[in-house]
This record gives sequence, C-alpha cells and structure tokens, in this order.
Amino acid sequence: MLTQRRIVIAEDESVTRLDLAEMLANLGYLVVGEAGDGRSAVNLARELRPELVIMDIKMPELDGISAAKILTEEKIAPVLLLTAYSDRELVEGSLDAGVMGYIVKPFREAELVPAIELALARFREFRALEKQLGDTRDALETRRAVERAKGILMDTQGLREAEAFRKIQKLSMNSRKSMRDVAEAILLAHEAQS
Repeated sequence: MLTQRRIVIAEDESVTRLDLAEMLANLGYLVVGEAGDGRSAVNLARELRPELVIMDIKMPELDGISAAKILTEEKIAPVLLLTAYSDRELVEGSLDAGVMGYIVKPFREAELVPAIELALARFREFRALEKQLGDTRDALETRRAVERAKGILMDTQGLREAEAFRKIQKLSMNSRKSMRDVAEAILLAHEAQS
C-alpha cells in the first residue's frame, strides 16, 4: 500500500478550509494540520514536516507569499498557493518566494491531484539540483585543496606531480581520511612552518 502524502492546509476562510480538507481526504491525501493564518501555517509545517503545504495567498498575520518564502528558505516543504487573484505581481512574488504551484479559486477536486503531484515533482527536482550543486562545490573545493597540496609537496619534497598526488592518495587511504582532509592538513602544516 502506498503511504498517504501528508499535507498542511492554511486558509483563513473556515468553510473553504473544510471543503479543501474534505476534497484532499477524498483524493487519498492525509491532512495532518490546518491553520487559519500564515504564521500558524509556518509553525505547523516546522513541527509536522509535511510533504506539502497548501495555503491561501491572502491571510492574516503573515500572507501566503511571505509564509512560502520562509518555508522555502528553511527547506521545510513545498508550497502550493490558493488564490482568487490572478494578478501578475502576485504571481511574480510567488515565484520569487519559491512557490511550487498555483491554484486559482474556485477550484474543483479534479484540479487538485495534478497541481499537488506537479508541485511535489518540481520540489523533488529542485532538491536533486541543490544536492548536485552542493556535490559539485565539494568536488571543486577538494580539487583546489589537492592541487595546492600537490604544489607544496612538489616544492618542498622535490616530487613530480604524479608522485605528489600518489602521496596524498596514500596518506588518505592509510589515515582513512578524505583526500580533501589530507590536503587541508598538508596546507595547514605548511602555513604553520612558514
């Protein structure tokens, strides 16, 4: 059996919130929390860590765009905004806040599944790209450190480039530390001697 996707909904109009919760339940989603304002929605999402937050764009305390920005920056959950407004400024603000989708009211139950699944897929892609970017940065930093350490070994021990690289590689294996850690240790030791 597939696990139900956990959703927090935030809507200041209680009738709309109840209707949305009922629609989501009918579609097989699990509403784990409900809020009537943006601040409560952010706090609920922080606490419950849902897979998605569906919120109205205009709410008391903290509007949906500002709440979405917080949830995006804190990497808590993707946000799908509900709105009765199709104003270009609001759409642009939503994009800047990292919103993953947009549903214009009044909406039908049949519109929810594609919007939800698309928002979740976009969020997964975004996370994968973030991870890939982080991995690339780490690899680049490792390469820089190893290159600098090789240069030091070549200068101080008269080694050729391949020999210096092999020495760092061997130290890495023998000490069970990453090549970056070994290279950084070589750099620190060299700075200490200078």
